[in-house]
Amino acid sequence: MLRILDSGRDHTCAGSSRREFLRVGALGLGSLGLPNLFTQNAFGSLPAKLTKDKCVVLLFLHGGPPHIEFFDPKMTAPEDIRSINGEIQTTIPGLTFGSTFPKLAARAKKLAIVRSYASQNGGHSYQEVSSGRNPTKAAMSAMYARIAGPNQPGSGMPRNVVILPEAIQPDLKLQSNFETGALPTLTTAGELGPNFEAFNPAGGSTTKQNMSLNLPRERFDDRKLLLSQIDGFKRHFDQSGAMDTLDSFQQQAVDVILRGVADAFDLSKEDLRTIDKYDTSKLFDMKELTKWHDMKRASNLLGKQMLLARRLCEAGAGFVTVSDCGWDYHSNGNSPKNMAGLPMMGGQVDHAVSAFLDDVEARGLSDKILLVITGEMGRTPKINKSGGREHWADLTALALAGGGLKMGQVIGQSTKDAGRPATEKYTPANLFATVMHTVLEVNEVRVQPNLPRNVISAVSDGKPIPELF
Repeated sequence: MLRILDSGRDHTCAGSSRREFLRVGALGLGSLGLPNLFTQNAFGSLPAKLTKDKCVVLLFLHGGPPHIEFFDPKMTAPEDIRSINGEIQTTIPGLTFGSTFPKLAARAKKLAIVRSYASQNGGHSYQEVSSGRNPTKAAMSAMYARIAGPNQPGSGMPRNVVILPEAIQPDLKLQSNFETGALPTLTTAGELGPNFEAFNPAGGSTTKQNMSLNLPRERFDDRKLLLSQIDGFKRHFDQSGAMDTLDSFQQQAVDVILRGVADAFDLSKEDLRTIDKYDTSKLFDMKELTKWHDMKRASNLLGKQMLLARRLCEAGAGFVTVSDCGWDYHSNGNSPKNMAGLPMMGGQVDHAVSAFLDDVEARGLSDKILLVITGEMGRTPKINKSGGREHWADLTALALAGGGLKMGQVIGQSTKDAGRPATEKYTPANLFATVMHTVLEVNEVRVQPNLPRNVISAVSDGKPIPELF
């Protein structure tokens, strides 16, 4: 049994006790300890496989990114409709993106753009988008964790993780803005219960501060202290020779915890050249955006958030949600006129996503990681008198990459004013089903006697976007 303890004390009605951060030995599935789990793996006696060897990274652009300025510029439309920033030709003949995305335009063959996707949500209702309105009200990330398990059994890595800018810069003082920054219900578990909520390495609510490395869960609410404790154990094991007294499976269990989970969250372990390729902090000054009310949680840290997402996928986190805030572009005094933040914020998305696509391809992970880029809604076809766009439910930006799906295509078309789908409409229910069919063995899920019927139904009854398969 390996235990990592907080040196501080908690005072309760039962007296004073040291909090236990992490316990290895009870780690695993049910009563199966981590060393025993490796033994089970060695003899091939694990239960039916419900997951595929894939990971999802959901880049969620809070506030409602303008779909016309992103991937459907409509330059033949009247001036008060077409993209305010013009268009740029992609590597696919006849396909253009908004001109803010030159790097993604050069990588269009790695993307699938859905131009007939409508969130059917005209407000900041994240739950409706992230859950696809399934009956459990659970976000797709929580549904994945419910079926796959809250932790990766080989490493203890949380399956469901949300990455805020504060995970990159812990001392960041971004102001809270409910509409575009509070992550309301985007990653929570609905009726599935708190065990399947997203783990937030930047802190957050009590449930997000719990990291389920065993059953029952133990506290994991101070990442810096945990890392320092783990470093101490590393030195102890290396200097004392204690590892020599353990059998091979026990050694593997200790090695996974001490060198696996902690390292995955630590960007200092990454090659400096790779960090530099991702880095978006030099693209613009955060203060230029956060002075606007609707951009209080905007940051220039998206590149490193995407790098951390890749690291967590490699370490076994099956679903990683990356939060990028500040996309509420009314241009009504709460955001700049004429959507003047687009070159900065759109340029950051362009840079960070392009670095991510190149990186996962170089690592042979393109088919293993599905990237989804969307927001909770789109923006009105007509530009308002201040040069902004209002909330819009009938079309929403959606792009996907990787995951073994069919890339290099545009799926569906919009009407001439980019106001509604002109072809078959796809909705969050279709996106939910697409993700579930990508990362889960849906036929195996259907026949699991221990899964609730509403979970099985949510996963197996939906219709994925067929052009992607």
